[in-house]
Amino acid sequence: MPVWLSVTVLAALAVLGLWGMWHGWRARGRRTAALVPTLPDVPGTRGAPLTDDLEAVYVSSTRSGDWLDRVVAHDLGVRSPARVRVHADGVLVARTGAADVWVPAGALSAVGTTSGQAGKFVGRDELVVLTWVPDATSGTAIDTALQVRHDDARAALLAAARTLTAAPTDTDTTPSAAQEEQA
Repeated sequence: MPVWLSVTVLAALAVLGLWGMWHGWRARGRRTAALVPTLPDVPGTRGAPLTDDLEAVYVSSTRSGDWLDRVVAHDLGVRSPARVRVHADGVLVARTGAADVWVPAGALSAVGTTSGQAGKFVGRDELVVLTWVPDATSGTAIDTALQVRHDDARAALLAAARTLTAAPTDTDTTPSAAQEEQA
């Protein structure tokens, strides 16, 4: 086979592969838009800041509990540098090159860490994960992963964000560790 024909075939395969990836990304965007029809708007005035701006990388958002099912609607699939700040009424993820994400305190159900999520895997529990429901009409919970640049900033983000999650109610019958030790 002549060299020019080999190069032409390889170039055509590369273009076809790129077209397939682009088409798949758009299809995933349409599917995930049904799961997350809208995102909360970033309010003009937010509550008192609980942290300073923290340097981070917005990794991705996935359907809660499925660390590979990336949500790409509303720019949630775009990995980008970010500055994260916890306020009394929510968490602001100000992203570079993508739309900002506002996680209202009332929508936040859990805060934790993990070693990996679609788009990033690290050797230890280095990613901060915010589990929240962006649209109450769909009720779909998503996990938003952030890789905070500094370890002490990660601890501050975790502590501040955990204060926003719902406190246990009086009807909670799960014994605490101290209650179990006394028994």
